[in-house]
Amino acid sequence: MSFDNILNNWSNFRKGSEEGGHHKYEHRWAMAINLDLCIGCNACSTACYAENNLAVVGKEKFEKGQAMHWMRIERYWDQQEKDYPEQGASFLPMMCQQCGSATCEPVCPVAATYHTPDGLNAQVYNRCIGSRYCSNNCPYRVRYFNFYSYYESSWPQPLDKQLNPDLTVRDKGVMEKCTFCVQRIRVAKDKAKMEDRAVQDGDVITACAQACPTSAIVFGDTMDENSLVYKLWKKHQVERGVYQKTKYAKKDPKLRGYRIFEELNTDPSVMYLERVREDI
Repeated sequence: MSFDNILNNWSNFRKGSEEGGHHKYEHRWAMAINLDLCIGCNACSTACYAENNLAVVGKEKFEKGQAMHWMRIERYWDQQEKDYPEQGASFLPMMCQQCGSATCEPVCPVAATYHTPDGLNAQVYNRCIGSRYCSNNCPYRVRYFNFYSYYESSWPQPLDKQLNPDLTVRDKGVMEKCTFCVQRIRVAKDKAKMEDRAVQDGDVITACAQACPTSAIVFGDTMDENSLVYKLWKKHQVERGVYQKTKYAKKDPKLRGYRIFEELNTDPSVMYLERVREDI
């Protein structure tokens, strides 16, 4: 697309995919996370470490802000005035939101991060120069910079045998983040192509969703109307958006879907289902 066409069609670049935005998607991978089922066990984060060859940096580097986890469990207490809240903590898994209008993409000086036909914010490691502009521009704080060559000490023999051969081990000086387990997506798409069929719901499951003991994380393609994630999005997110425009806004507890920082128009691909609790 030429620069003149971009200027003439600039409004399309700020539209979400449901509004006919400029991206021509083959798939739109997304998540629906039920906070009522999340117990904060960190199994998802642990599985992400193992699947994506993430280094454990240790307490000292972690305290300096040099953590390398691609997803984290955030904890909130609604009853802050009480020492021991009866309702307990609220847990919220936070990973790259794979935004349709990602703020990290336009600021990269070498186009190391870009948008894919699958609706993912991809990262090209051998193009990245470590400017960290993408990290500064990410409102979710889910991009991480390699300050050291962690592979030199993180996996001493025989621990190096557990590294995932489908992924490279990144070196110092580059940014990295959650990819929605893109290596699994590629395997599923290649297999479907060899079998001369479309990718079906359930062919791709991310490491975090696979490890979740309560099945709180649902992953799939929102362009597949038969997928569970599409049905959850349509039920809780789309209907809620229509519902909130009426005088009965926020009166129906069944419509629990929301997206983090949705008001920034980043068009995230992760929908959270609010936790349902009784007032005490």
